[in-house]
Amino acid sequence: MEVPRLDRSGMSSPTSPCEDVIKNLSLEAIQLCDRDGNKSQDSGIAEMEELPVPHNIKISNITCDSFKISWDMDSKSKDRITHYFIDLNKKENKNSNKFKHKDVPTKLVAKAVPLPMTVRGHWFLSPRTEYTVAVQTASKQVDGDYVVSEWSEIIEFCTGDYSKVHLTQLLEKAEVIAGRMLKLSVFYRNQHKEYFDYIRDQHGNAMQPSVKDNSGSHGSPISGKLEGIFFSCNTEFNTGKPPQDSPYGRYRFEISAEKLFNPNTNLYFGDFYCMYTAYHYVILVIAPVGSPGDEFCKQRLPQLNSKDNKFLTCTEEDGIMVYHHAQDVILEVIYTDPVDLSLGTVAEITGHQVMSLSTANAKKDPSCKTCNISVGR
Repeated sequence: MEVPRLDRSGMSSPTSPCEDVIKNLSLEAIQLCDRDGNKSQDSGIAEMEELPVPHNIKISNITCDSFKISWDMDSKSKDRITHYFIDLNKKENKNSNKFKHKDVPTKLVAKAVPLPMTVRGHWFLSPRTEYTVAVQTASKQVDGDYVVSEWSEIIEFCTGDYSKVHLTQLLEKAEVIAGRMLKLSVFYRNQHKEYFDYIRDQHGNAMQPSVKDNSGSHGSPISGKLEGIFFSCNTEFNTGKPPQDSPYGRYRFEISAEKLFNPNTNLYFGDFYCMYTAYHYVILVIAPVGSPGDEFCKQRLPQLNSKDNKFLTCTEEDGIMVYHHAQDVILEVIYTDPVDLSLGTVAEITGHQVMSLSTANAKKDPSCKTCNISVGR
């Protein structure tokens, strides 16, 4: 059974007909009592009587904004249980800002239903976030007071990444602002001179994939997991060539587009985000067919039609491969296999290194209505 979604006022929002929901979940349990059993003076909870204490808590079917919870309890007085109280809190981060206000704990009340029970709520559950949870059984009396058990043990769990369904929602939002398509002929990667010297000396001239950082959406399934090499492909409107400025270094590796993106590769949508600016970024993944990167993406990311999508296309015209990119978003392309420097050229750019435009470990703006969906950030 599934708990209905709640809005910030504590009122249940409409749920889809396919959901088997518990219609009595509310936030009336806030301030009812803490995990030590200390009751608020205004809580309306009667003196504690013996009710079964939940134990052996199990969390399963974890997604980015829901989980199933079940537990064991003694059969004694089990028939008197009318409600469950669930105390859900974000796990404290030792490195968090000591002066930042703490997250308000979420205490949920649900009628006693067969277990496991689904807890769902995008406004109090965020992707890839550690939580603690404890459970209490309760019996509502005729006068409205509650008799409650002691709290269960506290257990920890971590919510999951965005699913393909969530990423498809992001994809559809990104399509709205992608704009018209411009021609491109090369992919390029900017770094410092020392980087390219290191690649030549230590890696036999081949740039190696590395694990993607945590930039972008907090729930992105590629952050900290997918290995690849970042490339850019945006061009200047007036020249049709890559911009001369770069956030990442004064030396640029350029490679013909067809050497990375061709009928032997698959294209995937990875993310859509902004960094408190008017600019929006779309992350795409190019993976050689059948490669480990391809298998990783196939399970987690929406696949795009390489010939027909709103971001990056590869088509054949008169026997020649022609490439286009979206004008109104900044594309970050991840190629999942090693790339040898001999396949392209390395040269110093004539423009400036603009560090402020770097997206390394950039945090997504959670308030932007253009690039956020209702499943956490």
